[in-house]
Amino acid sequence: MNAMSRSALNAYSRAGVENSIASASPHKLVMMLFDGAIMSVQRGKSYMQQGDVAAKGESISRAIAIIEEGLKVSLDEKAGGELARNLKALYEYMSSRLLMANLKNDVEALDEVARLLGELKGAWEQIGRQSQMVAPPVEAAATSARPSMSYGKA
Repeated sequence: MNAMSRSALNAYSRAGVENSIASASPHKLVMMLFDGAIMSVQRGKSYMQQGDVAAKGESISRAIAIIEEGLKVSLDEKAGGELARNLKALYEYMSSRLLMANLKNDVEALDEVARLLGELKGAWEQIGRQSQMVAPPVEAAATSARPSMSYGKA
C-alpha cells in the first residue's frame, strides 16, 4: 500500500470514529472509553512481550490517558456520590499500576488493570441493559426529555 492510500485510509478511519463519537449516547461513549483502554493495555502487553519499548510505552500511555482524561474526568462526584469517589480512586490506582508496569515491565500489573477495566465494562453494560428494559415506549421517549445518566458529566 502506498503512502497516499495509507493516509486516505487513516483519514477515513478517523472520520468513522469521529462520526461514531458524535452520534453516541453518554452510555455508549463510556463503553468506547473502556474498549479503548482495554485494547491499549492489551497492546502494551503484547509490545512488552516483544521487547518493543517505544510501542509499549505509547500503548500504556494511551491507556493512562483514556483512564485519566476520559473515564476519571467524566465522573460527577455530586451526582454519583460515594460510587463516583470510589471509581475515581480505582481509576487513580489503575493509572498508577500502569505507570509502574511500564517502568518495570510488569505483565501481571497489566493483566490486573485489564481485568479491572473488563469488570467495570461488564457492570456498565449491565446498567445499559437494565436502563433499556425500563425505558419508555418509543413514542413516549420521542416526546419526553432524554433521561440523564448519573455516571458522568456528558
